[in-house]
Amino acid sequence: MHRLLCLLFLTTAVMAADKPNVVIILADDLGYGDLGCYGHPKFKTPRIDQMAAEGARLTQFNTPAPFCAPTRASLMTGRYPFRCGMSQNPAPDGGPVSDALALPKSEVTLAQVLKSAGYATGMVGKWHLGHKAGWLPTERGFDEYFGIPYSNDMRPVQVLEGTKVVEYPVVQTTLTQRYTDRAVNFIKRNAAKPFFLYFAEAMPHKPLAASEKHYKKSGAGLYGDVMMDLDESVGRVLDALKEAGVDDKTLVLFSSDNGAWFGGSTGGLRGMKATNWEGAYRVPMIARWPGKIPAGQVSDQLAVMMDLFATVLEATDTKMPDGRLLDGKGIMPLLTSDAKSPHAIIYGQQGTHLVTVRDARWKLHVLASRGMALKPGADARWLDPRLPDGVTILAPFEQYNIDAHPGLTTGVEPAKMQLFDLKNDPGEQQDVAAAHPAEVARLKALFDVMNKDVPVVEEVKRVPIK
Repeated sequence: MHRLLCLLFLTTAVMAADKPNVVIILADDLGYGDLGCYGHPKFKTPRIDQMAAEGARLTQFNTPAPFCAPTRASLMTGRYPFRCGMSQNPAPDGGPVSDALALPKSEVTLAQVLKSAGYATGMVGKWHLGHKAGWLPTERGFDEYFGIPYSNDMRPVQVLEGTKVVEYPVVQTTLTQRYTDRAVNFIKRNAAKPFFLYFAEAMPHKPLAASEKHYKKSGAGLYGDVMMDLDESVGRVLDALKEAGVDDKTLVLFSSDNGAWFGGSTGGLRGMKATNWEGAYRVPMIARWPGKIPAGQVSDQLAVMMDLFATVLEATDTKMPDGRLLDGKGIMPLLTSDAKSPHAIIYGQQGTHLVTVRDARWKLHVLASRGMALKPGADARWLDPRLPDGVTILAPFEQYNIDAHPGLTTGVEPAKMQLFDLKNDPGEQQDVAAAHPAEVARLKALFDVMNKDVPVVEEVKRVPIK
């Protein structure tokens, strides 16, 4: 038996040796218009822009949900949030129910699939799929983990090494740099074998914290300073791949978990994160793989976060361990040619409900879009209930507020069954449902079919933070 196990291990190792590496970099709350290559006039992102110039950039890439954990669950499972059981955000300070939320053990993560194929698997940054023992990255397929297991404004803000707390309170001004150091170190240590690195950046999620190197250096406010940190971080990862001699055998994917928060930019789309408008769902997506993805490729075809899961499986020639339904589709043809989208339709989820359905042109809001529901004080500013937790914020009085909305706030009042022509009205200003009843009926019928798969789950009411 021992000899058989050794032979199996050696066979797996030999087969894995020829497989490409995979790096997924996921920014937090990065808006569709936050990068220079997506049109921002002030934020300086030369390394990310260079990545896009050397690879592929998608202009119609979407998240399945307008906030953190559900999108991250879809990335890790290739399935819509309602299907993988992760429709809401775990929060250690949101009450006992929110505190206990986690990605079900019945779900298979991308790390588990790649690890079974002989990959070294490492994660750096925000996990947000369960922060208690038994649910952390090293217990869901990653060989190692370093990071804050949830959002950097959730209390307590603490860094884990594997499953152990190694830093509290967290100095967030150096967090991006230290995360990047870990990511680079992982690449160096594993360059001789196939590896999967999931680098979930902390920024530009609030509270924004820029390094001393870039603080007040961008000329575009604290958000611009943070973008300089993020850009440098991505550049260092790309440089590490070149220095390790694995640049041409590594697929690098860069995106965001949802649209922008205050201070960011949706690139002229309506709304912001947590709403049902395009500014919440549409995000940047850039892919780079020298020799495989041609330089300067741009695609306006529809794609969604779960597609990254399916694309990685195809690129690495790795199979799922079972026949479970995947919602993601391989999009390598979009990254390498003028191919059409594998999706005729994609859906938007809000909490435990499906709320939107769209194709390449039309978007139907079956349920009315909801806003952030933030209550400003007498000074017309919103007071963040999550106050500093130890040493966390470099510039607490420079954090952006509701007067720095990232997207359009104009247009028709939100209501059920609104139809928008995204081709001619990307800002979702005019409801054209009355003029196109056939499109409304078609999209609603498709919505109803998918909605039959959505379980009836009571939405978690988080305990107010005081």
